[in-house]
Amino acid sequence: MDNSEARKRVRDNLPLLVEKLNAALRGDVLDDIVPILKRIDNSRDMPRWFDLLCNEKRLANKDGKTAGSIIEKLFVCVIEHTLFKNEGIALSINPAKGIDIPELKLGVKSPSTNYCTSEPFFSAYDRVLGNECDVIVLLTDYQESKKREQYILQIINHKYLRGSEIADKNLCAACRELRSRYGDSPEMKRILKFVAYINQSDWEAKTLLKLLTEIDIEDGESFGRLLIQTEQELMKKNKKRTREGKEPIWEDALDSIKIIAGKSPHDYAIVGAMDNWLADRKSIILPPSDSEWIKFLRSPLDGKIGMSFALQWRYNFGMLFRVQDDDESD
Repeated sequence: MDNSEARKRVRDNLPLLVEKLNAALRGDVLDDIVPILKRIDNSRDMPRWFDLLCNEKRLANKDGKTAGSIIEKLFVCVIEHTLFKNEGIALSINPAKGIDIPELKLGVKSPSTNYCTSEPFFSAYDRVLGNECDVIVLLTDYQESKKREQYILQIINHKYLRGSEIADKNLCAACRELRSRYGDSPEMKRILKFVAYINQSDWEAKTLLKLLTEIDIEDGESFGRLLIQTEQELMKKNKKRTREGKEPIWEDALDSIKIIAGKSPHDYAIVGAMDNWLADRKSIILPPSDSEWIKFLRSPLDGKIGMSFALQWRYNFGMLFRVQDDDESD
């Protein structure tokens, strides 16, 4: 059985696997997974948390990172025992290499109802191109369960995502539109660099991307209408920020947008403004490598999560499990 067949089996049986994982997290039917857990944990003795789970049907350590580790170990045990015990496939956990279950080339993420996890950073272009492996997202009730005296974790929702879906949903949507317009042109490569490094909480950057995505290049007056709409939206946003005691967005940002109105064609002027925005950043900005560019041109650009740019990636799975807030951003 190759990796793709094994992953398909896991995906097809995911509801059953989550049901069995929840049973294990309640301290039920644990005897069958003891040999697997000993091997995975690389220890002759069972981990202390397992003894407590068996004897008192609860967990002790309420640290979120520990909770995630326990979930991953139990889940791998459940997968192996439920689906592969007759196949001779021995699974392991190796998150340090970026793939949690290397034998299946499958990742496991276990966010709580704050919907976020921190992930290793490899390339800014991961934000659009996605992950190298598929990922199972297990939404836990950690935020609620840690407040209870009897600390019992449960999985309350789950999703299976292809590697390309572990990318920013909003940025992928913009790139699909722009790639259909600019193809494999040098301008598209400049746009991709901007998208990879954009700070979506920066009003100017977010507005530049919106203008380029929505402008009708066949209609010479469309930019003017978008500019009026943009100014109205800024005024409305600043009124809201003032009511909330926040600093207003400086009108200098709007002035930099208005400068584009005097240039032609407008869409190329916007791309130039994107270059200028990147040039003002203090961080190192790298163009896409040849392999990243080819991957971009072939990608379905079907991201389904939020990804913030930092020292580590901040994955936000809120879009999978709830409606995204209008102001949700970096």
